[in-house]
Amino acid sequence: MLSIVIPLYNEEKNVEPLYRELTTVLNSVEEKYEIIVVDDGSTDRSFDTLKKIAERDKALKIIRFKRNFGQSTALSAGFQHARGDIVITMDADLQNDPKDIPKLLAELKKGYDVVCGWRKDRKDPLFSKRIPSLFSNWLVSRMSGLKIHDSGCTLRAYKKEAIKDISLYGEMHRYIPFILAVEGNSITEIEVRHNPRKHGKTKYNFLRLLKGISDLFTLMFIEKFGTKPAHIFSSLGILMSGISSLILAYLLFIGLVYTVNINRPLFYISLILIIVGVQSITFGFLGEMIARVRYEVEGKRFYKIKEIVN
Repeated sequence: MLSIVIPLYNEEKNVEPLYRELTTVLNSVEEKYEIIVVDDGSTDRSFDTLKKIAERDKALKIIRFKRNFGQSTALSAGFQHARGDIVITMDADLQNDPKDIPKLLAELKKGYDVVCGWRKDRKDPLFSKRIPSLFSNWLVSRMSGLKIHDSGCTLRAYKKEAIKDISLYGEMHRYIPFILAVEGNSITEIEVRHNPRKHGKTKYNFLRLLKGISDLFTLMFIEKFGTKPAHIFSSLGILMSGISSLILAYLLFIGLVYTVNINRPLFYISLILIIVGVQSITFGFLGEMIARVRYEVEGKRFYKIKEIVN
């Protein structure tokens, strides 16, 4: 069974054509399917249009948020409600092409856990979207070591067991392949179509790029030290305390042997290093306790549902 998960926010003019194109493709494949649209607090008539379609097609399921929580949270809700063995995600703006779904499925059947779409020929503005995206993709590749060209493409196929326990927030949806690769899942990438936007306005802006970069640094820290924060904080504290001890030993030596006045800037620097070192070690201990608590309450959800249809 396939679960198609689509986060949606103010796309009322795209709802009907998206449903028609998507069901045409899905009816041509052998698998049973469900379509899960997560209405991320739309303020237009997107939900009303979706609800009319859902009344005649029980395969369309709608999760309606009380307010806008963001694409990552919408995807997370879709993942948690998906019943299919394979989950396919795509945008609601018709820039992702449903005709690429059979290609994703064919690649997934080769044994991969995740198949990512690569919008090689993007139909987006150069300066507002394509150049920032190039920088973001380069940064993700450099920091994560995952060699994919398009970390921002929502059109992807996943085996359900790969994403069933994933936790998303902020702009983390961009880095799902990296998160899953760290957990040992196999990732591949194929070229997919990309259509120009016909209706509605893009939700992407420069602020989202900055938020995404911030989330990337957070993610790198969590993945490397999330279960062992004391390793970085305590190591840093021990290093600073060690440097401070060497400085103090040097000052003590020249003070006793050469009777030199040690009341100099270097002495105060060593004291500051000791204080900061002790604080870092303390932060490490606190981080370890917070990490333990985090894993005990991992099931917490970061969204509020107003209504579920079908």
